[in-house]
Amino acid sequence: MLALALLLAGGAATGCGGRATTHHKPGTSHEQASGSVGTLLTATDAGGHRFREVPAEGAPAVQLTVRPDSEDGWNLQLAVKNYRFTPDSTGGAALPGAGHAHLELDGRKLARLYGPWFHLPAAQVPEGAHTLTVRLYADDHTAWAVAGKPVEGTAQLTATATAPGQAGGHSHGDTPPPPQAPQSEQADRTVTITVRDGKVSPAPARTELRRGERVALRVTSDRADTLHVHGYDKELALPAGQEATLTLTADRTGLFEVETHTSGLVLTQLLVR
Repeated sequence: MLALALLLAGGAATGCGGRATTHHKPGTSHEQASGSVGTLLTATDAGGHRFREVPAEGAPAVQLTVRPDSEDGWNLQLAVKNYRFTPDSTGGAALPGAGHAHLELDGRKLARLYGPWFHLPAAQVPEGAHTLTVRLYADDHTAWAVAGKPVEGTAQLTATATAPGQAGGHSHGDTPPPPQAPQSEQADRTVTITVRDGKVSPAPARTELRRGERVALRVTSDRADTLHVHGYDKELALPAGQEATLTLTADRTGLFEVETHTSGLVLTQLLVR
């Protein structure tokens, strides 16, 4: 009886097949839960993420469409097939046809996407012709691939010079609108944060907002990183040593963390009432 009890306890501790996992959900096979779906290749993307190859039949696919926004920049739509966005399980095991996407401008990562729509501000796109790329990733940050090539979609975009105060690189008639205040000045609250040597200054705290208020997050990081506002799925590239500003409207209540992706630092918490 003692031997049987020990055997059962050992099986419970390690899960199926003797391998522990925290992502074994009902109806999920051990292969799915352990992230062993597909074949890991030695090839990687520019960020060092390995390719996870799957058969062409039933493989994820994505198409990218870019439309000018009437006020600023462009609206991007990702039309996916055999794929679903799973922001709640990012960092977990690789499940078939699930995960998130990366957005790149001329090969430089701009943001991580957790849904089919994304607004690209004009301030993040230099003047000239560019190539936008969206690439699909699994929850464990491996890149889905077919026949040795990553699953991605591309679109061309041309940004034109604008007069001061003119919206998003798009012409709206011969008479330019009156000058507007910088984005951070239009906000009801401005939070200024500095990241240096892996430390956040001032120390992370809660920023309280009323629903409908606009908050500007002004961040300067000594290393290139990406800012992410959880719950709002807003991201902003943080160039090394340069201040970057993300302004958003707090249109949903709750407690939302603002963090950096690469360094994993919590910058502040937005408490919206």
